[in-house]
Amino acid sequence: MGNILPVAVGAAIGLIGAVFGAWFTARRQDRMWLREQKLKAGIGFNTAVVQLLDYLKETQLSDDGPGANELANRLQEARSALYLLCSDDTVDLADALARRVWSTRPTDGRDDRRAEFRETLDLLRRFTRQVRQEIAGS
Repeated sequence: MGNILPVAVGAAIGLIGAVFGAWFTARRQDRMWLREQKLKAGIGFNTAVVQLLDYLKETQLSDDGPGANELANRLQEARSALYLLCSDDTVDLADALARRVWSTRPTDGRDDRRAEFRETLDLLRRFTRQVRQEIAGS
């Protein structure tokens, strides 16, 4: 009878260790999954923004060629993922950047439009830094 207590205590400690290990592993996998999803959404959003900006260097988005529509859809899809996965600061920057892209006009050599385009690129850089920080914190 005296040997049962140490065995029971050892079994309880082993069970607690197994439960804690499973919980810790599941939590780590969840964080890794979330980090990967944020990375994919950030890459998709950045890529769509850059492609739209390249498109806008030559023409206006309102021309609505098939390329512009597809790029706009990709941008919105990535933006939706950011809404679901990221912090309010990241979402706010994504919104500001999307609004900025929609209002960007072709540069057509005018200095004021070049300055506007540079400001859009600066906002893209800020967004990219914010996503990096968020991914690093995940």
